[in-house]
Amino acid sequence: MTLSWVSIIRLGLVQMALGMIVVLTTATMNRVMVVELALPAILPGLLVSLYYGTQFLRPHFGHGADSGGRRTPWIIGGVATLGAGAMLAAFAVGLMAQSTALGIATAIPAFLLIGLGIGAAGTNLLALLAARVAQGRQAAAGSAVWIMMIFGLAATGITAGQLLDPYSPARLLAVTAGVAGVALTLTLIGTWRQERTPAPQKSGKTRKLAFRAAAAEMWADTRVRAFTIFVFASMLAYNLQDLILEPFAGHVFGMTVGESTALGGMHHAGALVGMVAVLLSGTALARWLVVPVRVWIVGGCLLSGASLLALAWGGMHAATWPVAPNIFILGLANGAFAVAAIGAMMGLAREGDENREGIRMGLFGAAQAIAFGAGSFLGTAAADIMRSLTPSDALAYGTVFAAEGGVFLIAAILALSLNTQPRPAPIADMIPGE
Repeated sequence: MTLSWVSIIRLGLVQMALGMIVVLTTATMNRVMVVELALPAILPGLLVSLYYGTQFLRPHFGHGADSGGRRTPWIIGGVATLGAGAMLAAFAVGLMAQSTALGIATAIPAFLLIGLGIGAAGTNLLALLAARVAQGRQAAAGSAVWIMMIFGLAATGITAGQLLDPYSPARLLAVTAGVAGVALTLTLIGTWRQERTPAPQKSGKTRKLAFRAAAAEMWADTRVRAFTIFVFASMLAYNLQDLILEPFAGHVFGMTVGESTALGGMHHAGALVGMVAVLLSGTALARWLVVPVRVWIVGGCLLSGASLLALAWGGMHAATWPVAPNIFILGLANGAFAVAAIGAMMGLAREGDENREGIRMGLFGAAQAIAFGAGSFLGTAAADIMRSLTPSDALAYGTVFAAEGGVFLIAAILALSLNTQPRPAPIADMIPGE
């Protein structure tokens, strides 16, 4: 039986829970280490890289759930592990004020737990959606759960910011524990009885394969391999600008911290609009606006690339360039292509005669996470190198944005060669949802 919209929204609570905890570790604790503790910015950067480094295990997590036949324990266990890692990280940050070395030694296993938790929960959440969301609804379902994640990020950032003022290590630990408790509660609500009925049956019996054999078989599938490469290229382009957008606004457009933060908000607002557009195009609310998933993916990549090239040009004409609308359009294109790609990802993950959604989604998720980590590093490194080679900040940043736009255009070309049309569904898949 396929999932109803109520069930999809309930699973979105899990994605919201993941975002709630992650924002504390990547934003709040990052700021405390750099500002309150006056530690080098590279320290939280390296700790976050540990989280990204664990993401190559996502296929293992998916394969484990494929073999066991249930995903709920992996999701709940992953969120619990993520929460435990976040609380240990909060304790480690407090410990850094007393002993930097001891705090760092404690933070390393904490961030490893964070990565393992989000990998196990996130991979199997998407695999559960892939297996049980009706064909044609995947992009809309992906949009819905990602919108809920953004809501969780924003709500936690605002609420935690108020609760943490004035800052103290004990307050940080208490707030983190509270957020972790709420996140685990949302996860239990979101997953409750979601697997009470069997997933839609496939024509073949799932063979018991060792992970290495299953992974090799998946990689030999040309559609899976091509889509994994596309995911890496597009998500690399997506994240190259993430850490340099606000410095660019300050160096080139002379914006204050508040103004550049607001500009970052314009990007997120645009992404939200793009996600909502994809959501509406896949629901009965807007049958007149139905747009094929591949159009969203290719169009989003092309518009993202064009927006970045425009931003590179605009930096050379900062006095007159409408940078805020430029950033909004970039966000809109980013959001639309990203959630449409997730929808296609779910559709491709459910294909085949065996239940292999977990390992397929693990491959795609690992490619995405590794691309995110590489993008953060390469974007900042390229900006630093270019600024050292030229006295013009506009030219330095513009070169990076233009290169990023080029990667998006490559991703669009890759997307054109993809076949995102799902193969015929098993008859059981066509039974109406609840």
